[in-house]
Amino acid sequence: MATTADMRNGLIIKLDGSLYSVVEFGQNKTARAAAKVWAKLKGVDNNRSIEHTWNSGDNIFPIRVEKRPYQYLYKDDTGFNLMDNNTFEQIVVGENLIEHPELYKDGQECFVIFNTETEMPMGVELPPSVNLLITYSAPGIKGDTATRAMKPATLETGAVIQVPLFVNEGELVKIDSKTGNYVERVKS
Repeated sequence: MATTADMRNGLIIKLDGSLYSVVEFGQNKTARAAAKVWAKLKGVDNNRSIEHTWNSGDNIFPIRVEKRPYQYLYKDDTGFNLMDNNTFEQIVVGENLIEHPELYKDGQECFVIFNTETEMPMGVELPPSVNLLITYSAPGIKGDTATRAMKPATLETGAVIQVPLFVNEGELVKIDSKTGNYVERVKS
């Protein structure tokens, strides 16, 4: 059993029969009232985002999860097909469990988060950053570099992101997998 003192970002807890991931948390203390712990929670098994408040020291119910390395194989009508890197067992995961599905390419390394109580996948996430090739990008306009101007670029996965004007077609770029934004060019 855990208490609100054990709260941390990324912790998955059971609340009112649903699973939620802690996105942000904090503590409020006033002079006359007991301390309160608040948290912004994102639904793991639903698409809800909520805020919840507990009295300091209240019990919370964390769920033990395991992050296992998998490889993205392909997407079809049934969902995203992934292969365990250790046992070569394949699983199919729905797109609703995939974080930034537009950044996945064949052979991409990813991590599947499993609920250890039920052995069911709860989500799939990429490493902190991924390197992808730009397949199409209009040339930058000379002289338009005084401001932090951006232009659209199409990646090898089909995703369209905003990149600086100096980035050209055929270049490899690093993408932040949490936000889906351009980070930098990758030197080859």
